[in-house]
Amino acid sequence: MLDQVIAVARNIREDRYAGATAVFAAGSIVRGEGTPYSDLDLVVVYPHVACAYRESFRVRNLPVEAFVHDPGTLNYFFLEVDRKAGVPSLPQMVVEGIEIPESTDASRSLKQLAASVIAMGPPPLSPQDRDALRYGVTDLVDDIREPRSRDELTAAGAKLFEALANAYLRTRGLWSATGKSIPRTLKRADAALCDRYCRSFEDLFTHGDGRAVVALAEELLAPDGGFLFDGYRLDAPAEWRTPMRGE
Repeated sequence: MLDQVIAVARNIREDRYAGATAVFAAGSIVRGEGTPYSDLDLVVVYPHVACAYRESFRVRNLPVEAFVHDPGTLNYFFLEVDRKAGVPSLPQMVVEGIEIPESTDASRSLKQLAASVIAMGPPPLSPQDRDALRYGVTDLVDDIREPRSRDELTAAGAKLFEALANAYLRTRGLWSATGKSIPRTLKRADAALCDRYCRSFEDLFTHGDGRAVVALAEELLAPDGGFLFDGYRLDAPAEWRTPMRGE
């Protein structure tokens, strides 16, 4: 299967990105974890582009998502987008990616750059950022303690699945994740915790029982001060103001 995917990636480069300096094939298909609906991720690097862009298309019924950059836009997304967000999506694709059609000095240099960004880790959180994460988890946990309906419990639980993992990882100086990448990222950090995390949310989603999730949230927030509601304040920037008509 991987050989077929690499062959498709080679054809895409020849047909669509012939002038690229480097192309990296990445994603779950390349890792051997793909499903019939998984797409092929391509990071395409040209000497220069007017602007970075992302495009989606199909080749032989295989969905493809291409992230097109030049070295400057790639480095910007590494540092100013992904690193600031705490989720290393693009550098991880480059580090894990298979070079198409082969390794070159340029592709190796980009891999080294991506690896250096991942080694840096995410930026440290400010006290205000840490409080905001605690407050967001607290708010969702309160919705789970006494939900008005099973539907609202599911909705709150879905948001909490991501928010609690993000709070746990970021407050410990670790890279975070979103969506389906959360279990994989938690497993790298602590395999036993990942298992408890997923089983707790399984109880919530399958049986409507949020007790394990609430207890887990309390445990994971404890080193940072626990749940936060009383006294929390978030000031908007003073310039966030639009005069009323007539003023």
